[in-house]
Amino acid sequence: MKGILIVAAVTWSGLWFTPDQRGQRLFRRGEFIAAARVFEDSMWRASAWYRAGEFEKSARTFALVNSAAAHFNQGNAWLMNGRYETAIACYDRALAIRPDWKEAAENRALAAARAELVKASGGDMGDQKIGADKIVFDKDAKNEGQDTEVSAGQAMSDQEIQALWLRRVQTEPADFLRAKFSYQHARGQQGASP
Repeated sequence: MKGILIVAAVTWSGLWFTPDQRGQRLFRRGEFIAAARVFEDSMWRASAWYRAGEFEKSARTFALVNSAAAHFNQGNAWLMNGRYETAIACYDRALAIRPDWKEAAENRALAAARAELVKASGGDMGDQKIGADKIVFDKDAKNEGQDTEVSAGQAMSDQEIQALWLRRVQTEPADFLRAKFSYQHARGQQGASP
């Protein structure tokens, strides 16, 4: 009987909601993979893949849309996947459409710095290519901004830093990178002081 009710509910919602509306409901519940599979809208689908931690799928889906926001978000996904040169090219396309976009310029600079660091260290740094076992987002967190506190204690490993960034990621990749930049700026300030 319970199975019949579930099938009836799924069928009923299918009659009244568009795939994008169903995807948005799944997205709001934190069911990002299911949402990505339901969305017809490429931007929503790509955002769901991004939130699911499927950065390559996200980037490839953002590539289906030719807009500054899509190129920017595609760059963010490639950056998270450790493909810095590809990310730079995406940010360049975003900046060609919207030249005064501060966040795109900042993200491009970050990708370029990471690419240089990889070249200087002689290859893969290991922190961006391996990926996490599981990415969990706190739906109930009251996130009032993107300030990330950094203590002067023991330095964090690259995996701990990535885990911190992933916990702080928001629906929009721009918000995620803003938190990342804040952390890097704070860490740079620590290294600059005697």
